[in-house]
Amino acid sequence: MIAELKKTTETKMQKTLEALKNDLQKVRTGRAHTGLLDHVMVDYYGSPVPVNQVANVTLVDSRTLGVQPWEKNMVGKVEKAIRDSDLGLNPATQGELIRVPMPMLTEERRRDLTKVVKQEGEGAKVAIRNLRRDANNHLKDALKKGEIPEDDERRAQDDVQKMTDKHIAEIDKMLAAKEAELMQV
Repeated sequence: MIAELKKTTETKMQKTLEALKNDLQKVRTGRAHTGLLDHVMVDYYGSPVPVNQVANVTLVDSRTLGVQPWEKNMVGKVEKAIRDSDLGLNPATQGELIRVPMPMLTEERRRDLTKVVKQEGEGAKVAIRNLRRDANNHLKDALKKGEIPEDDERRAQDDVQKMTDKHIAEIDKMLAAKEAELMQV
């Protein structure tokens, strides 16, 4: 039972790291790529959906994205969602095509992006800590029910803490690397 709990906790923590890695790849240093708008949500008939589910996102050139909504009435909503996102982009509409130029990265913009990266990292750390709390709660419940002895519960909690520390150190390493990449001119 303890081994299974540790294994599932480890797997979930690993998935959290993968999600953070994907999120960090979306934070770009000035080059355009279609995945940049994946987490931008558009109001689509009352429910928020990602831009790539209501529009075709393409690369016009290395510094410009082209967003073509599938429905004409969505052009304004998509443009507003991109403008209001935390990416600092300023889209321009040309008929049915929304052009999204990537701004040159100023020192200030680089600092803003490092703040975004730190927020992503903090969210991942919170997720890891929540997984630790859940695992510890399961261990305490099993101890109360008499399914495991107290020594095993203590040892398992220590192992879960070591897992947590290892994954948080990995997150810190990923954040430091991304911040160095962003601040590089």
